[in-house]
Amino acid sequence: MPVERQNKRVQINNMEFLADILNEFWGVLGEMAPYLLFGFLVAGLLSVFISQKTVERNLGKPGISSVAKASLFGIPLPLCSCGVIPVGASLRRNGASKGATTSFLLSTPQTGVDSILVTYSLLGPFFAVYRPIVAFVSGLLGGALVEVFDKNGSRFNGDIEDPCGDSCGIPEQRTGNKLAQAFKYGFVSLPQDIGKALIVGLVIAALISYIIPDDFFTGLFGTGIASMVVMMVVGIPLYVCATASVPIAAAFMAKGISAGAALVFLMTGPATNAATISTIWKVLGKKTAFLYLLTVVISSLAAGFLLNYIYTSESIPSMPHAHQMVPGILENSSAVVLILILSYALIQPYFRSRTTRKAFEMSDAQELNIKGMTCNHCAANVQRVIEECPGVDEVTVDLTAGKAFIKGEGFDLKCAIEAVTKIGYSVA
Repeated sequence: MPVERQNKRVQINNMEFLADILNEFWGVLGEMAPYLLFGFLVAGLLSVFISQKTVERNLGKPGISSVAKASLFGIPLPLCSCGVIPVGASLRRNGASKGATTSFLLSTPQTGVDSILVTYSLLGPFFAVYRPIVAFVSGLLGGALVEVFDKNGSRFNGDIEDPCGDSCGIPEQRTGNKLAQAFKYGFVSLPQDIGKALIVGLVIAALISYIIPDDFFTGLFGTGIASMVVMMVVGIPLYVCATASVPIAAAFMAKGISAGAALVFLMTGPATNAATISTIWKVLGKKTAFLYLLTVVISSLAAGFLLNYIYTSESIPSMPHAHQMVPGILENSSAVVLILILSYALIQPYFRSRTTRKAFEMSDAQELNIKGMTCNHCAANVQRVIEECPGVDEVTVDLTAGKAFIKGEGFDLKCAIEAVTKIGYSVA
């Protein structure tokens, strides 16, 4: 009997542990849900009403003005560090200078209208304003450094044929109901892109909140350079989007990490990963890739130190609770709606993938295996560049399976492979 009692105690403890983790998870989800839902709506509107042509038209001239515009354009756009890569490559091919392209690649993944609103909900209004300002300044700094120290080939030489035309990059809807398109992007496509990372981020935040004692990191690293370096070492190799990184940063702050160290994580996590650096190396050159990394390191540490100084001198609470302005019933109902949206967004592609594969297996379509696609932006870019190839009648890209199905009479398969390769993906 003692063994049975021990097993029952273990089961009870496990249930209590799961219940506590779920409670932490739901608490953070409720705080951010109303703001994130509004962010999805605004992001959808931006995806429809800000065209890539507008961006390219303002980034085509060399000089600091294009660098500043590129950084400014990137702040509200809902592009993660993987989605921004093909956009940056397209901007470069369409005449943007190296400095402007670098500026766009730096500022865009750090923020987005959805992540700004989530930052407001979990970290407070000051942090929510400070974060996009830092993203703009870091983009401006990186672009300026490239303009000064990497003038060689500051303009795209045009030797490589652009397979994208005007269709690469930011989703650009030309026909149909724009409001419906905005809702589809904001509440289907964008949740598909960040849903998994967001759920993982919430789970990690819940585990940190439950397992790690309060002020643990203060005693371990203090509030100076050590904690910032640790957060940088964690953030640079980690692939995490700007929105999903916020609950993790909030959990770290609740356990003693300084606001400056949390900001370092929020900058380095979304702005750097292996795919981003390798693509910058390939498209813009090794010198620009080095300047890109140098900018992230310098700007994140400088911004972190300044933020800690402001928090200390102005006595700003380390964990402000902006969510107290939102009624509890609105938080809970928004959390339910957000869970339903994320569930649909994550499940729907698998059913669509099965239907797509069955339909094309019964046809004479050519199938390409494509590696490197991680979001709907990637799939849209792959589809558009293949459609530009001669003889292509129809293209369907299955993001879940990592495949492109191509139909057409005598289309140029070599063109399709080269077009996909030029925007940063590999084809088997």
